[in-house]
Amino acid sequence: MAPDSLRPESLTHSPVDLPALRAWRLDRLREELKARDYAGALLYDPINVRYACDARNMAVWCLHNAVRYVFVPTEGPLVLFDFHNCGHLSAGNEVIAEVRPAIAWHYFAAAERGAELAGRWAAEIAGLVACHGGGNRRLAVDKCDFRGIDALRAQGVAVCDGQEVLERARRLKGPQEIACLRASVAVCAEAMGAMRAALTPGMSENELWSILNQVNAARGGEWIETRLLAAGGRSNPWFHECGEGIIEAGDMVSFDSDMIGPHGYCADVSRAFLCGDGRPRDEQRRLYRLAAEQIHFNMDLLRPGLGYRELAERAWKLPASCQANRYSVVVHGVGLCDEYPSVVYLQDYDAAGYDGVFEAGMAVCVESYIGEEGGHEGVKLEQQVLITETGVELLSTFPLEEALLGREI
Repeated sequence: MAPDSLRPESLTHSPVDLPALRAWRLDRLREELKARDYAGALLYDPINVRYACDARNMAVWCLHNAVRYVFVPTEGPLVLFDFHNCGHLSAGNEVIAEVRPAIAWHYFAAAERGAELAGRWAAEIAGLVACHGGGNRRLAVDKCDFRGIDALRAQGVAVCDGQEVLERARRLKGPQEIACLRASVAVCAEAMGAMRAALTPGMSENELWSILNQVNAARGGEWIETRLLAAGGRSNPWFHECGEGIIEAGDMVSFDSDMIGPHGYCADVSRAFLCGDGRPRDEQRRLYRLAAEQIHFNMDLLRPGLGYRELAERAWKLPASCQANRYSVVVHGVGLCDEYPSVVYLQDYDAAGYDGVFEAGMAVCVESYIGEEGGHEGVKLEQQVLITETGVELLSTFPLEEALLGREI
């Protein structure tokens, strides 16, 4: 059991006011809809549904089964379409005016009746657009296959990009969202402490990773997005998923939490531990120090008004030996999951970059992966921060490793 000082409730600055959280997010969403002159939004992605109305139900299952969606008019009552016999799950949620049974028309649910049911579904959605749109037929839709889009268009609905709307709305965090992020990173810190304490030679990568899951679930967290934990030679190059491999004394163990914690908010923090009681090798210390230097240098650059491309141009320069194995981004947004923006390395800008400006109220993750091409091990570090009016505030609380930094205590 963690000491009281490490309990997530002790590290959370304030309790979460759910009505205030819901109101803030719904207002943000409607501001973006108004700015684009949309009649409303139709949302399927469980993360977007959560943002719009704070209604959770089998989120991971619904990621691949289109059985649950919400209609959010720019002006008017919000309607949640929930799974079979699940209307009671939203009782007491003040932003949901009505719950209706969802119409599922994906193949698992409908088989050869898909076209028929998609037509019925589209007619119901078009009716809501007509009722609340004031003649505006422009509807933001986040995820929908071709059959649904065709059926909506046949009803005279103009289908627009809903994911843009949600990413732009989600980019700025309100006070209650920040409280949720603090709660999630507190749970993550508790889990990392438990992982650090349990790490012994002879355990498997899967056993170590399972501790993150257990603590998250016990503290009201929801799921883990990836299985990114690797030891020894499997830590370079990055992106090996954890497996049955045995962690040996002296191995560097790198991992990325990718943890969806309490209230559905993400704690995306990376750390690297040394297994066993031995002294780290000079090479391990060198790699770890480089990763820490990259994180701190780039954190110091962040401020409101800084451009995304400007950050890429001014960011810490990877050693030539680490360029080939560079991480996918320098910085990315974080909230209910990894979110907009995504700032890539400067050499990747022509292929995948875009510009924009950091704003106070954004929560972002500052990334580092240091693994030399052909090298044995790699180090993954990541800090989660809040951009303030003057710079950044560190949200992630679990410390870096003093022994690997060369500052034994």
